[in-house]
Amino acid sequence: MNILNYSRYLSGFILLGPLCFGQYQFEVKDASKNYEAVILVENCDNDGCMGKGTVELFDNKNTKVQTFTTDNLVFRLETDQKPVPGKMIQLKKEQSPVVFDDFNFDGTEDLAIRNGNMGNYSSASYDVYVFNSTRMAFVKSKELTELASSYFDLFETDPVRKRLIAYGKSGCCHLFTTEYIVIPNQGLDKVLEKEEDSSNEGHIKVITKEKIKNKWITKTKVYPSEEYNK
Repeated sequence: MNILNYSRYLSGFILLGPLCFGQYQFEVKDASKNYEAVILVENCDNDGCMGKGTVELFDNKNTKVQTFTTDNLVFRLETDQKPVPGKMIQLKKEQSPVVFDDFNFDGTEDLAIRNGNMGNYSSASYDVYVFNSTRMAFVKSKELTELASSYFDLFETDPVRKRLIAYGKSGCCHLFTTEYIVIPNQGLDKVLEKEEDSSNEGHIKVITKEKIKNKWITKTKVYPSEEYNK
């Protein structure tokens, strides 16, 4: 963000008084090819930040695109990043509570914003916004937000097979993988479930359920643990 645009950005804060300058400020530059983000959050210490937050999105021309809010913006800080209210700190992509990707495989970037730890085993959860080319704006997706708040951390994208892949676990011995396809203007369709059960020592039982031609096909196979974990 150049100095002129950053000055314009700060001028808005000045009009709002000390409330904004009492917040902690961060910048994310390398998480997207098309956007940069400026983040404001209420509470930080030397380890990380959490609490109510605002994400300001800018395009490559330094023009503000959209503003997002979240009740619990959570992210970690590195040891050399000392938060000071009003001081801008740059976050790396790996630290960022804002994730860019094409979540619905329509060829445009979407974004997910951390909304706390409501995922499986209190893992990270996210609000997901998809770019709507008619409105020319990011619109919150109920289905993708639920998906990003129900499993273990944010789901993965497979752009080749055009699938969303979510992971979860139950207790010590059950791991789950679930795959979805995105149906335009309809939502998500679950097409695969895989359970890996290691409750019996020395063996892994894998139960795979796959939706083929609108019918669920179930396969079960047991592997020696050493062979399966290679």
